[in-house]
Amino acid sequence: MRLFWCAGTCDALGSQMSGLVLPLLLLSLGRTPAEVGAVAGVCAAATLLLGPFAAVPADRGARKKVMVGAALVSAAAMTGVALAVRSGTVPMAVLIGAVLVERSATSCYEAASLGTVALVCPPAEHRRVLSRLQAGERGALVLGPALGGLLFQAGRWLPFLADALSYVVAAGCIRALRTELSPPREQRPPAGPRRNWRVAAAEAGAGVALIRREPLLRLALGWLSAVNGLLAALYYTTVFALQDQGRGAAGPGLVLALAGAAGLAGALLAPRLAGRRSPTRVLVAVSWLMLPPAAALAAARDAWQFGLLFGLLCLLTPLATVALQARIIQVIPPGLQARTGTVLATASGAAAALAPALAGLAAGRVGPGTTLVGCAALLAAVALHATWAAPALTRGTGEEPA
Repeated sequence: MRLFWCAGTCDALGSQMSGLVLPLLLLSLGRTPAEVGAVAGVCAAATLLLGPFAAVPADRGARKKVMVGAALVSAAAMTGVALAVRSGTVPMAVLIGAVLVERSATSCYEAASLGTVALVCPPAEHRRVLSRLQAGERGALVLGPALGGLLFQAGRWLPFLADALSYVVAAGCIRALRTELSPPREQRPPAGPRRNWRVAAAEAGAGVALIRREPLLRLALGWLSAVNGLLAALYYTTVFALQDQGRGAAGPGLVLALAGAAGLAGALLAPRLAGRRSPTRVLVAVSWLMLPPAAALAAARDAWQFGLLFGLLCLLTPLATVALQARIIQVIPPGLQARTGTVLATASGAAAALAPALAGLAAGRVGPGTTLVGCAALLAAVALHATWAAPALTRGTGEEPA
């Protein structure tokens, strides 16, 4: 399990380093903000489209091969970017092509990695392992941008080389795992001799079909998507509020640092604070506990106030996500882990990607304060829905009621 944690943390750290400096590099090459945004949009679209298809061979038993191959492809692409930037002449088509390849390969790696926890550790350890994995990702989110910025100052090509090396380390860790990362043969989807595009699409959509049948998965899909989207909206609205007050870049930086540290602490404390309580009970409790700090953001004025309140939100959310993910792993059959997990990750990621634009539109029309109040009201609706849906999920399952 340590090798899998090391692979995921190194991958996340390298991606955070290069992800921060890529827009800076494009802007330094004379590209407009609109062009930079278009590149980011194309890369995000590739990530959303390829993930479900990469999950199919992973569920068939090729999880380790997909992860190692995808990591090596990403390493080669980032090496090409580093060499191009180092040479001083960076053709835009080559740069965009390499980044697109890296993002596509990374989406395949992430899709294949889903479900690995169920294969490498017993159910009793799921919450602890998931909390450690989430802590690694949160730590990378805190350290990655800072390291990327320092390397970019030393040499514009260094963050991309560091990202390439992180993929090599990830590939080596996954390759060194003794576990085959494959579900039992009888629980894998049939391969079949010939498969047209309709059959491939149906296999890729098997996770959607499972979510439609399972009430817990439907609740998880809605809660994760809504909370991730609203947290992104709250953060960007906080940035807009600080800019209106003339705080400059220091204010958002303080908020992001406090939020990252709080999220890291929440991920590490999740198994102890959530204990063995049912995931629905934890989900309902966290949903209501998030309301006071979210509503108080509308009355905050200083950067430290925004940071503490937003940090409290980031401290609470890992408690619910770790408990919920541990239960999700147990509900999903081994042969559908990657495909179903990809659907959940894609939906929550799409909500988080769309939220900043919607928050910007709302803040421009009605102001940041009203937008923060609206986000808090939507969180209240999420809490009400979780409270209404949770008792129905606990009937007949042996779990304590919410």
